[in-house]
Amino acid sequence: MDTLIRLDLTDFVLAVALMAIAVGLSAGQRLGLEWSLAIATARTIGQLFIVGAILDIIFRLDNPWAVLAVVLVMLTIAAVVARNRIGKKIPQVLPLVWISIFVSTAFTLSYVNLLIVQPQRWYEPQYIIPLAGIILGTAINGAAIAGERLVSTINASQIEIETYLSLGATPQQAVAQYRKDAIRAGLIPILNQMMVIGIVTLPGIITGQILSGVNPLDAASYQILVMFMLAFTNLVTAILVTQGLCRQFFNSAAQLVR
Repeated sequence: MDTLIRLDLTDFVLAVALMAIAVGLSAGQRLGLEWSLAIATARTIGQLFIVGAILDIIFRLDNPWAVLAVVLVMLTIAAVVARNRIGKKIPQVLPLVWISIFVSTAFTLSYVNLLIVQPQRWYEPQYIIPLAGIILGTAINGAAIAGERLVSTINASQIEIETYLSLGATPQQAVAQYRKDAIRAGLIPILNQMMVIGIVTLPGIITGQILSGVNPLDAASYQILVMFMLAFTNLVTAILVTQGLCRQFFNSAAQLVR
């Protein structure tokens, strides 16, 4: 197959022109989105060029510590984003989310990298960094959706929970159904995506690989691997986050903390 067609400056300007047209359409329709579109365009250009430059340096360094440092920075940002969506008032949410995402990401990445992909060097940045980014992206959603659902449900069901406790239920038993519902909610996006993949949409991995000249069957194989990675990571992250959050709502005397 042909190799990737490189985009030159003219192509880049034409791409930006699409957003200029979008700004014009917003102004014509009086949507009030012109400033938001302009900022989003500028941030997209700046952020991606900065990331590209950093990754170019990391690839040139070819150092395992540099690769791990990038992954840890990505992990920390992911944990902060998920914490902000769950809520800042609950004690120890950030360490809880960070550890949950770290465990699920480390296990999935190690499993895939060492047993399936098997690059010549375990720290190969060509594989570690993109796979880590994909995994962390879904871990954010899994943690945030499941955590937010659990927190809001417990806050709205305090009388029911205290009733269960007064009847002799343990804290785990009192919130068991709420936790299960939260985990299910965290998996809905990835399950929906898996149901329609290849039929309604072509995800970024397979599209990017085909554009770069990879055989479509090879690209499909990698996309299958990625989807299984995302489903597993999402489930593990949701399980760990909800388990940790449940403990934050009860004191040592098994009483609900309001």
